[in-house]
Amino acid sequence: MASFIDKARIKIISGHGGNGMVAWRREKYVDKGGPAGGDGGKGGDVYLLGDSCMSTLMDFKHKSVFKAEAGENGRGKNQHGACANDLIIKVPVGVIVTDISTGKIVADIKENGQKVLLAKGGRGGRGNARFATAQKRAPQFCEPGEPSIERELSLELKLIADVGLLGFPNVGKSTLISIISSAKPKIADYPFTTLVPNLGVVEKPNGETFVVADIPGLIENASDGVGLGYEFLRHVQRCKFLVHLVDISAENPIENYRKINFELEKFDKELAKRYQIIVLNKTDIVDDKTKEKIFKEFEKISNDVCIISCATKDGFEKLLNRLYNLTETIEAPVIEVEIDEDNDATNNDDSEFEITKLDKNTYYVDGGKIRRLASVTDERNLQQIRRFSNILDSMGVWGKLKEMGAKQEDIIIAGGIEVVYLEKYF
Repeated sequence: MASFIDKARIKIISGHGGNGMVAWRREKYVDKGGPAGGDGGKGGDVYLLGDSCMSTLMDFKHKSVFKAEAGENGRGKNQHGACANDLIIKVPVGVIVTDISTGKIVADIKENGQKVLLAKGGRGGRGNARFATAQKRAPQFCEPGEPSIERELSLELKLIADVGLLGFPNVGKSTLISIISSAKPKIADYPFTTLVPNLGVVEKPNGETFVVADIPGLIENASDGVGLGYEFLRHVQRCKFLVHLVDISAENPIENYRKINFELEKFDKELAKRYQIIVLNKTDIVDDKTKEKIFKEFEKISNDVCIISCATKDGFEKLLNRLYNLTETIEAPVIEVEIDEDNDATNNDDSEFEITKLDKNTYYVDGGKIRRLASVTDERNLQQIRRFSNILDSMGVWGKLKEMGAKQEDIIIAGGIEVVYLEKYF
């Protein structure tokens, strides 16, 4: 089976920030050394990077979860934790990125080297040395690191080529691209030998190059799923112009040409208006009278008609010269993809919480920020418990508990830590 994949689904996770540290300076002959807890390091960001050397999303078939490193925790002696390296995921140029949960398009990778932030790493928490003041010289608490960001994204590849090849199956598209470029597509004497798009690089006499995309053949009623349907037409949406190959030896070449254009219009009206060269192939198996008759019929439709034979390479020089000229004179279409503002890439806030009443006098409070605070809170330290309670109050937890009917000295379990509900907190 061919290894071309143009759709993928991935999960990305940025790195969470390292926790701050509660520590004290302890040196001989240094009395009351003071707080010396270092800060945690920042977690790694997750980026997408356009890479022109890639032409498929095959890599994401074997790996679909990408997780950045976490920042290191702070240490004693005011040593800060190391920040984590960013995670860079390479994708082919032409990839459109959609957030699956919201349906928003968050990135369109159009250029080689284009870099897009998809998930920001969490900030490192502050150590207790950061909280020392003239009034509070020995803070007994620190901060947890910010959380990571998790997202599920859809990747859709639209190949970026200069020229797109269209036509019924078995009209000679694969043979044509194999002759004018170094591409080696599968070629056989039966329909649908091309099951995936092929790209070929054609070199001009002046040394410049252009890219030709050969997509699997369209047939009548492709819009209803007949044959391969419209599966790969997206790969010619960004081409400068189209080369429409027609088998001159077919029973009704004109009708075949019209059927393809009809299906093209049903898929994308703008694409159907794109400039087309009509190329009549397989002239080596028809007589001169038939060839001339069909050529004149197509001239009534278009003033840009070429006659070739992929078998004998007759007419290739004229066709190539035409391609050289058009790639220089026709500008690439400007296809603007509406990119939504991607606030989710930098939203490390996890302050939402839920409260569950366990029994008459006990409430359970859960939430991401609450669990992170609990992870750096020592239940044996009264100052840390007091700060923990104050933060719950500032988050609105005590106010919510009052609404739910909590009374003085009810038990509140938050992130695994038991505190007592006191009226003064609201």
